[in-house]
Amino acid sequence: MHTIKLQVEDSVLDKVIYFLKHLPKDEVKIVEDITDDDWSYLEEEIEKGLRSGVSNKSHESIMSDIKRKYV
Repeated sequence: MHTIKLQVEDSVLDKVIYFLKHLPKDEVKIVEDITDDDWSYLEEEIEKGLRSGVSNKSHESIMSDIKRKYV
């Protein structure tokens, strides 16, 4: 078995996933590895949470708390 890593732009991600999902499931497994060296991924996840209405904190407040704790 081989493992490959692809960098895929958001504009074509749906096409790549569509293709991969149509390959035999016992021969291809999609393993998503989301690791970014910058804060962009984390900030996107915070925005999703804020839009969900779960937290009353602001984006800036959440980022400040995280940076204070982990940086």
